[in-house]
Amino acid sequence: MVVFKKVKCFELSFADPEKVYCGGDKVTGRVLVEVAEVTRVTAVRLLACGVAKVLWSQNCKQEMEYLRYEDTLQMDDQPTDSDGSVIMRPGNCYEYKFGFELPHGPLGSTFKGKYGSVKYCVKAFLDRPSHPPQEVKQTFQVEDSVNVDTPDLMSPVSGKKYKKMTCMFIPDGHISMSACINRKGFCEGEDICISADFENTCSRIVVPKAAIVGKHTYLANGQTKVFTQKLCSVRGNHIISGMTGSWRGKSIRVPKIKPSILGCNIMRVEYSLLVYVSVPGTKKIILDLPLVIGSSSSGMNSRTCSMASQASSEMSWLELNIPGTPEAPPGYLDMFPEDHRLESPTAPLLDDLDEACDSPIFMYAPEFKYMPPPTYTEVDVNKNICVQ
Repeated sequence: MVVFKKVKCFELSFADPEKVYCGGDKVTGRVLVEVAEVTRVTAVRLLACGVAKVLWSQNCKQEMEYLRYEDTLQMDDQPTDSDGSVIMRPGNCYEYKFGFELPHGPLGSTFKGKYGSVKYCVKAFLDRPSHPPQEVKQTFQVEDSVNVDTPDLMSPVSGKKYKKMTCMFIPDGHISMSACINRKGFCEGEDICISADFENTCSRIVVPKAAIVGKHTYLANGQTKVFTQKLCSVRGNHIISGMTGSWRGKSIRVPKIKPSILGCNIMRVEYSLLVYVSVPGTKKIILDLPLVIGSSSSGMNSRTCSMASQASSEMSWLELNIPGTPEAPPGYLDMFPEDHRLESPTAPLLDDLDEACDSPIFMYAPEFKYMPPPTYTEVDVNKNICVQ
């Protein structure tokens, strides 16, 4: 709301302020005007715009327009002069209604990043003689519909990685991994099930991990700026030298993030699932599986319902076939005496090597302090002197 000397109230509001709009939706609202004294208003103009902007320096900036709508608002029950102006009097509330339709083509979702943004807003201008236009502004949210149930996004995604390892320029075996996910498109809150196999023949202990990473790409004046951020991650068990490991049903949940933006010429928001192996003393071995985060999934509810019905049927089958509740097993202390328990692990644990820059190549073995030898006596045969 804007308040001026002669204008008591100048306010713009939407019919549904919390709504998130999509392409083809109609945006409606009203503009309210109240004056403190008799005022002539020549026009109330409306401007709706949606713009994608990229900026990281004075020489690197660019814009792309998604929406532009202009209109001069009228009141049906209010008399106007020949030039279209209106005489407003104090004590009355003048309401101008507006409505416009968003384009059906692809729209960039509302987004704000480090070097760019996509914003949608509606501005109202109040024109009066001998006065500069007065302006009021309101923003609204737009989400470009990305359906992840298309055949392309429902197909599996897989990949393999192999790397030979060296230690001080000496061959030190290899590390290989392969990973697969059942589809490429996901929505917020869904679980990504990962199937992966790892092989470690080098002399170091490695740790398999997975993470969802967001990549923002900004383009302006022929230059590119990329910003990458880790959103969430999971990790597996250590794999020692000469051993293999596997993931079957290892899951990672898609956090609350904006849908992918792929149709903008100056800005892209992409996501990927990184399955990687942390190796002490060298760079991570990374396998990149692309993801598309969507805003709608018509099959999500059906998949959830089918899984719930399957689980309930399995539980009912178990209840019918199991005659009774089995007896609880005996406690560990009842089977083994307390003296046989280990007070500390026999091998040192490895720290998380993601953030450590000075990690050792090999596992560190602790230094043991032995008991001092017993006292003894030396006898010199020639001089018959005892030295203790």
